[in-house]
Amino acid sequence: MSKKVLIAGAGLGGLSTALRLAKKGYKVEIIEKNSQAGGRLNQLKKDGFTFDTGPSFFSMSYEFEELARDCNIVLPFSYYSLDPLYTVSFSNSNKIYNLYKDVNKLAAEFREEEPGFEKAMNRYLEKSGRLYHDTNVVIKSNYDSLIDYFLTLPKVGPAHIGTLFRSFWNQVGRYFSSKEAREILSLVAFFLGRTPFDTPATYTLLSYTEFKHDGYYNVNGGMYRIVEGIVEELKKENVKITYNTEINDFIAEGNQLKYLVDNKGKKWNADVFLINADAAVFRGKVFKRKNFSEERLDKMEWTMGSLTIYLGIDCKLPEIQHHNYYLGNNYRDYAGKVYTSSEIVDTPYYYVNVLSRSNPECAPQDSESLFFVCPVPDLRYKKSWDDRDKIVDRIINDFSRRIRKDIRPHIVSRTIYTPADWQEQFNLHRGSGLGLSHKMLQIGGFRPKNYDERFRNVFYAGASTIPGTGLPMVVISSRLAAERIVKFTGNEN
Repeated sequence: MSKKVLIAGAGLGGLSTALRLAKKGYKVEIIEKNSQAGGRLNQLKKDGFTFDTGPSFFSMSYEFEELARDCNIVLPFSYYSLDPLYTVSFSNSNKIYNLYKDVNKLAAEFREEEPGFEKAMNRYLEKSGRLYHDTNVVIKSNYDSLIDYFLTLPKVGPAHIGTLFRSFWNQVGRYFSSKEAREILSLVAFFLGRTPFDTPATYTLLSYTEFKHDGYYNVNGGMYRIVEGIVEELKKENVKITYNTEINDFIAEGNQLKYLVDNKGKKWNADVFLINADAAVFRGKVFKRKNFSEERLDKMEWTMGSLTIYLGIDCKLPEIQHHNYYLGNNYRDYAGKVYTSSEIVDTPYYYVNVLSRSNPECAPQDSESLFFVCPVPDLRYKKSWDDRDKIVDRIINDFSRRIRKDIRPHIVSRTIYTPADWQEQFNLHRGSGLGLSHKMLQIGGFRPKNYDERFRNVFYAGASTIPGTGLPMVVISSRLAAERIVKFTGNEN
């Protein structure tokens, strides 16, 4: 008889693990708190507009291709590379920097600010490339203990020891001298939910994935096509997904979990359980582990909160690229306050995704679908969001000034998610958008484990466990979790 696996959470980690296991002959069932799959990789349809609500791009496309190969399917969505990757502008300048993958074209963007940019960039990418390839073994491995993790680290090589003790910002500063180059090239650290000043230099490997190794991709029809495609493949494998079902209790016997219990009192049994909720929060909220109590969680380091804005406008913005960053002139000061201040600065930094630029079907004719993301404090530091509309108005006003077009009279659809909304919808601790930060003592073997400390038949997948945040990392986490489940069941399925 096939082993039954119950998966709690239909985010990308849960869906990918479900597909891997179903293809191996396991009987898989998924339960999901919300009314549709995807977790933070989700979609909002409103007033004729389609918006990506969370991740708006992906990189490391080969991880998705590997998932398809492992499952013996054709990748169930299509994508193509974006170039420029994104644009960046500063509030005191009319100049727009286009971040091209081609180093020669990129160097031309910094000709005045950084005359030796091309040579410096090639040196920087060579170093970040070595970091990427040498750390692969750490990123893509399971660890049974801290000792196991420490025994893996020497495989990275002594040449990278120095990066363990530097910040992302300091590492970039070893190659570039101009304010513009340093700030723009360190922006990628924000993708991990912290700032370049408190993100380890190891993560400069992301620059290599940006410019050299792979790039950024648009998914035809929007990012949610990834979710829709995997869900369709799961249907072919008779994997049932039950929505609007939240787990809040459990029943165990010794070191075995017997049932997860939902908010209506229904008991869900299985041979093996996979948790695709936040690995730390679930341990505290459902399993009631003292090490993961709210008080303990508050003392950990979390990523930024996110203020997200979804605007439908009845005009076109042909001069705006797919991905765009709008910065101020106080980068270090802003980074030092953005996560811990109870007040939002008058001119926030923000990102704008124009989904309809590459996917015209996501907006009515002669209209645009705009998605704004602004890093903000989580609910530990800013408890009330009664001023959200005032903050959003400032962002819209600033954006209109930057692009020299007042979009305010053209807004026909407006939706706002604050950290409180993100917490409510996805059980994110204090509204932290990307979960636990990637400081040195919260990565690898120090991150919440992808196997349970007490229950032998419980495992975890997703951004909150190894290897960490980001869609490709979550896909890797699904492989690591599947490997553990196959090993646990002795492949008797």
